[in-house]
Amino acid sequence: MTINVVIAGPRGNMGSEAVKMVMNEAEFRLVACIDRKNNGKTLNEVLPGTEAAVPIYNDARECFKQHEEADVLIELSVPSAGYNHTKIALEHYIRPVVGTTGFTESQLQELDTLAQQQNMGCMIVPNFAVGAVLMMKFAKMAAKYFADVDIIEKHHDGKLDAPSGTAIKTAELIRENRVPKKQGHPDEKETLPGARGADLDGIRLHSVRLPGLVAHQEVIFGSPGQTLTIKHDSINRTSFMAGIRLSIEKVMETKGLTYGLENIL
Repeated sequence: MTINVVIAGPRGNMGSEAVKMVMNEAEFRLVACIDRKNNGKTLNEVLPGTEAAVPIYNDARECFKQHEEADVLIELSVPSAGYNHTKIALEHYIRPVVGTTGFTESQLQELDTLAQQQNMGCMIVPNFAVGAVLMMKFAKMAAKYFADVDIIEKHHDGKLDAPSGTAIKTAELIRENRVPKKQGHPDEKETLPGARGADLDGIRLHSVRLPGLVAHQEVIFGSPGQTLTIKHDSINRTSFMAGIRLSIEKVMETKGLTYGLENIL
């Protein structure tokens, strides 16, 4: 069976890799793209090295109206647009696979309710790299034995949200196994605001944004006399494509919202 795909954000670093992946998979067919620029143009006009004359729309509703054959939306745009694209896709019976992060808890609940009503799958994946999913799983296991933990996530300087969705997801998984506690000295004070990072139930999250980085995370656990570091690095964005491919296949079978790649591995 051929799966017809729409990609939102095709000019971005992730989006352009997803275009290549979809074009190279025999069972996938790219039917349209959503981009805030270039409405009315075709993909081969705006994406160097791409020969496909796939139409581009800046309005998601118009895109889905014109392409009722679409099965899956790959949402890789920006946080400000990702939620609306995902919701509109579900309203048009198109299954979203979302790599865009920054959704609120209420938005996740709303999307789950809508997906259940439509009897369709919806996947939101903070990190499509299998190694990153394993890193998160290992961190959850370690949290049972180490209550003190800092998360350091490092991304390219074009990333818009901080902390990353992967860091937040990791902290949420750790929280399931960790005894809540306030870390550090009880009387510590930040001489510069933010020096100790964001605080999620006492778990400290630190975000680094620098050119040259792609996607990297360290989870550092500490206890008397020892530390444990669990680390994952995505050297380039091809590391995410196997996870996107699997998500496209699985979202055709699931119902409701699935949050995280670990739930389908």
